[in-house]
Amino acid sequence: MDLFEYQARDVFEKHGVPVLGGIVATTPDEARAAAEKLGGGGVVVVKAQVKTGGRGKAGGVKVAKTPQEAYDHAAAILGMDIKGHTVHRVMIAEGADIAEEFYFSVLLDRANRSYLAMASVEGGMEIEILAVERPEALARIEVDPTVGIDAAKAAEIVAAAGFDADIAEDIADVFTKLWTVYQAEDATLVEVNPLVRTGAGKIVALDGKVSLDENASFRHPDHAELEDASAVDPLEAKAAENDLNYVKLDGSVGIIGNGAGLVMSTLDVVALAGEKHGGVTPANFLDIGGGASAAVMAAGLDVILGDAQVKSVFVNVFGGITACDEVANGIVKALEILGDEASKPLVVRLDGNNVEEGRRILAEAAHPLVTLAETMDGGADKAAELANA
Repeated sequence: MDLFEYQARDVFEKHGVPVLGGIVATTPDEARAAAEKLGGGGVVVVKAQVKTGGRGKAGGVKVAKTPQEAYDHAAAILGMDIKGHTVHRVMIAEGADIAEEFYFSVLLDRANRSYLAMASVEGGMEIEILAVERPEALARIEVDPTVGIDAAKAAEIVAAAGFDADIAEDIADVFTKLWTVYQAEDATLVEVNPLVRTGAGKIVALDGKVSLDENASFRHPDHAELEDASAVDPLEAKAAENDLNYVKLDGSVGIIGNGAGLVMSTLDVVALAGEKHGGVTPANFLDIGGGASAAVMAAGLDVILGDAQVKSVFVNVFGGITACDEVANGIVKALEILGDEASKPLVVRLDGNNVEEGRRILAEAAHPLVTLAETMDGGADKAAELANA
């Protein structure tokens, strides 16, 4: 889960990272009031709160010298579209006397199965461009997950990035605090760009980006409050309520399978078959896992059939621990549970443990919406044909 900047600021503050004051506003009037409270008539920054980069270039970050200017900027920014993201809120942040801008991040390095810290004395610009055009300006230091960024590792990062000696200790202290954020919140990314030195010599995290590992949400019940409910697809929300592994796509063939590998293969096969039937594509990824009970199957079908784009459904199951007859009974009972809500054709391909009995159960049920397929390719082709029809 990616956080908004104002949420990252709050998380930083919680763990002792130096930040400036910030107040969220959803209306121009609230922006003006926030500017009066924070700036005392002085300079504030009005910043669009969207989960994408390029806000400044799009006009989503504006300096306001008076509360009225904050009102005017908020009025212009709220409702703005930035790379497909609509601005629903702005953060009014204290102005800063910036002397220097730096960069720091710590992230999960999946390729090397460790953490990676990156730092540069050249912050404030697009770090991707810096990494490509001048890679020597970006220090990359591996972080041992069992040790983290302690004082020694922070000093190593500071030295590798080439920070001046007079601020090295202060910068290292901030790096260790940012590591605390990363570890304590179970993050996969903590980034500050820019990390600044003010005219008074203070080190401040001026902007922040934090991504949280949703697999660790059971350890952080408070993280649920950080989720942007307005941005969650309602079908994905319904699937999450039923503990289903579901991702919505843009096609018209609904997919249900057991096992992520099988479902991914099914997506490919359906996409290939769809080329012969008007270019239809998969509508979703849905892995029901090892248990295909009637309740699980009904929940999965309910989610998929609730997608207006879906024209047909392909159920592709390989019986292993869960036998095919259990899956077949699950499908039959699921259709009974859904009743009239099940109104789109289903193509079912079963294979593996107890397959003959599973096929017999479905054939005997003779549900008008269900078509049996002998093979995965044949099932994908039939589902694509029905979707195109």
